[in-house]
Amino acid sequence: MPAPPTQSIALTFEDARRTVEEHASHVAPGAEETTDLLHAASRVLAEPVTADRDIPPFPRSTRDGYAVRSADLASLPAKLTAMGEIKAGPAQVPSPLKPGGTFSIMTGAPVPQGADAVVMIEYTSLQNEGVEVTRGVSPGENIVPQGAEAKRGSLLLDHGTRLNESAIALAASVGKSHLQVFARPRVAVLTTGDEIVDLDAVPGPSQIRNSNSYSLAAQIQQAGGDAVLLPIAPDEPRRLHELIDQGLESDLLLMTGGVSMGRYDLVEQVLTEMQAEFFFTGAKIQPGKPVVFGRVSPCGSGRLACSEAPAPDSDHGSHKYFFGLPGNPVSTMVTFELFARPMLEALAGVSPRPLTFLHARLKSEIRTKPGLTRFLPAILSGQYEHSQVELVPWQGSGDIAARTRANCYIVIPPDREHILAGEWVAIMLR
Repeated sequence: MPAPPTQSIALTFEDARRTVEEHASHVAPGAEETTDLLHAASRVLAEPVTADRDIPPFPRSTRDGYAVRSADLASLPAKLTAMGEIKAGPAQVPSPLKPGGTFSIMTGAPVPQGADAVVMIEYTSLQNEGVEVTRGVSPGENIVPQGAEAKRGSLLLDHGTRLNESAIALAASVGKSHLQVFARPRVAVLTTGDEIVDLDAVPGPSQIRNSNSYSLAAQIQQAGGDAVLLPIAPDEPRRLHELIDQGLESDLLLMTGGVSMGRYDLVEQVLTEMQAEFFFTGAKIQPGKPVVFGRVSPCGSGRLACSEAPAPDSDHGSHKYFFGLPGNPVSTMVTFELFARPMLEALAGVSPRPLTFLHARLKSEIRTKPGLTRFLPAILSGQYEHSQVELVPWQGSGDIAARTRANCYIVIPPDREHILAGEWVAIMLR
């Protein structure tokens, strides 16, 4: 049964995150499409990529120097006979190395048969028709064996991989000029409230411009989706119902505002009338405590007659998930990262991955009230092992300027109220 808005389902951060991850693990990504490699950055693979040959396809030198038989360097200095030069590129296969001989070899070039090591050029000198070597080598030194990185037919990139620069380089190395990827999910963004006006409007004394739709659009794009911006919803149930119904035509619906306990916070009321199923109506975090997560069936939304709706236990097409994010801008950004992003990524085809935190030393002490997991805007500074983090002075979850100055969040557990300078703290990068 749908939970009415008067029934609060407030979870700890960990439980709320696990709830989203559990549902995200059961949604299916959208259709597949083909893209050329040049435009594949940040897309999600819908096919595995395998090696079309051994990588490297031949024993490869990792240094400029001389290909040798390590046994020929048992007594140093050793005088070897120069047999020629091997360079990288489409050259003929070098002839086998004879005992007592050596080939000059370049980085990336194929090591000749019979050689089992490469001596760096720094430890050699030319002597008439020969080469003098002053340092010994072990078998295999400065050589990458054939197939050491991958064997022909082995898996290089699995489906569900987001394509970053290294993945694209790997696909290019096996000749994949085009890739099969998942379509980017469409994510509807609905900002609510009579106090919100469009960017080009002149705000009244108690009105603010609509920043949330645009910050969410940027986060959606970065997470692999395409944002669909809906008109601003007034504090009026009928029009709000119409716009929510329109938003449910997309793959995912994000709403901002209207999810607190005020008289005109109508989002949960309207969703309940649409027979929405609520998984939580709050999370014990700051900022973003009144975040809402749930889903609506096509039957409940009114877009299909009940007899036309798919069975409840069918795939994700029988339900559309939604998030009600708090209206304060920093809360909106934080709750998107913590809760909406994993669902969006699942719809984009990304393989599940845990939320990870880094750690840094706290520059200045922090005092706060226990009870909530806090994600507070902060600045990570310093270099190498001397990194430090400190809170950005801010005026609460409506302070966009403070969030803009920050480059991370300090994560404070719910059981801590005093953290001393110099302690290690968890941070979440932006």
